Amino acid sequence: MQLRTTQNMRTDNPVFKAGLLSRISRFKKNECASVLVIVLWICLGLVSIALYFAHAMTFELRAADNRVNGIAAEQAIEGAARYVGYVLENYSTNGAVPDPTQFKSAVVEIGDAKFWLIGRDPAEANSSEPFFGLIDEGGKINLNTANTNTISYLPGMTMDFAQAIVDWRNTNTQLSLNYSSLGYSPKYAPFESVDELRLVYGATVDLLAGEDINRNGVLDKSEKDVNGNGELDPGLFEFVTVWTREPNFHSDGTQLTNVNTVTQSQLTALLRDNGAGSPDQRAGTIYTQIHGNRQNPRNTPFNGIFDFAAFWRGQGWSADDFAKISDETTTSTNTYFRGRVNVNTASQDVLTALFSGLNNVDEQTASSAAQTLVTYREQNAGNLNSVAWVYDALGNSGVVTALRAGNLITTKSFQFTADIAAVGAFGRGYRRVKFIFDTCDGAPKIVYRQDLSRLGWALGEKARTDLLAKNTQ
Repeated sequence: MQLRTTQNMRTDNPVFKAGLLSRISRFKKNECASVLVIVLWICLGLVSIALYFAHAMTFELRAADNRVNGIAAEQAIEGAARYVGYVLENYSTNGAVPDPTQFKSAVVEIGDAKFWLIGRDPAEANSSEPFFGLIDEGGKINLNTANTNTISYLPGMTMDFAQAIVDWRNTNTQLSLNYSSLGYSPKYAPFESVDELRLVYGATVDLLAGEDINRNGVLDKSEKDVNGNGELDPGLFEFVTVWTREPNFHSDGTQLTNVNTVTQSQLTALLRDNGAGSPDQRAGTIYTQIHGNRQNPRNTPFNGIFDFAAFWRGQGWSADDFAKISDETTTSTNTYFRGRVNVNTASQDVLTALFSGLNNVDEQTASSAAQTLVTYREQNAGNLNSVAWVYDALGNSGVVTALRAGNLITTKSFQFTADIAAVGAFGRGYRRVKFIFDTCDGAPKIVYRQDLSRLGWALGEKARTDLLAKNTQ
């Protein structure tokens, strides 16, 4: 028995060999299957890692593309600012407001980028799409010169906040406001920018921005119509400025003729040299109005250019003749006039507030006069070349009498806002920057710059749709 078993285990035994080979074959198959599973898991891991990094690189590529387009948009804005400087230097001489048809303000291409100048519709239409152009700062109320009544009659304002604004800028405080709870003290100095209003006691988003959160002049779909009237109700930012000043000299530095101090012969020369009719007779009348005569000497100078214009028209002299001398004359020795409102471009709301701040003018009278001016200038667009048209529109009314007592209106503007938005290629890399340009000294200068990109898309749905359509063609 033992011998038989030993023989069965011999390596040259066919049965033993067959069994051994069978076991080896099964082992090798099991080993190959395990290796295959391991290899498959490794391959799956490598593929997952490759997909992960590919996905990450896709996002990085998009981010890099957005950064490149953002830089392109920023450079487009710089180019646009230079373009605006060119426009103002050539089309805004002597306080003129550039005609929007004289320059491009929408979808202006600079390389692969495009820019827009976000403006305000002079017709004050209730549009759902932004108007493109420059914004005239001269058509706004100056925070540093306006009285409390004027500010309080601006849309959405309260008397408390109007008083707080005046208190903030005054050197002699009149109110007792608890700024200590805000962690800072009142400034008691002039405003340096409109955005400084955020620091005034009682400032809220509703007061300052109203419904126009992105400050583009229209009610966007993303903005809430709080009172449900279907119209945009902007805040104080829309109606005020701190930049308005008007030079009391020519652009080349030469002085204007002060009608309050020149001699009668100099007045005659002024009228004759500028083509005004009856220079001798008119010069005598003007001189007598100011200085009287030998029998009745007096000193009653004109309070401002509108006072002079109203006297001129009251004499029955033509507005066209006054326009011939208005750019050459002044009634003051000041180097600059600050805070005068351009009646050619001011909105009805601004004009109403301005007139409401006058002595002996109630809100209803102010509103009616503002509406009259807006209607008159729409119907007489070619006859607005001097402040004399205000007298023609309102006649010898209480508003005119109150305006003559001050020096509050003009038909010139020397400060403009260029609210520039730009995108790079494929409509990416949106950027927006607001510039304030001052042309008082001849060449336009940037006096203020503010990045508004944080306020979000401000070009309206049409611009977005047009960009998407063009990029998917």
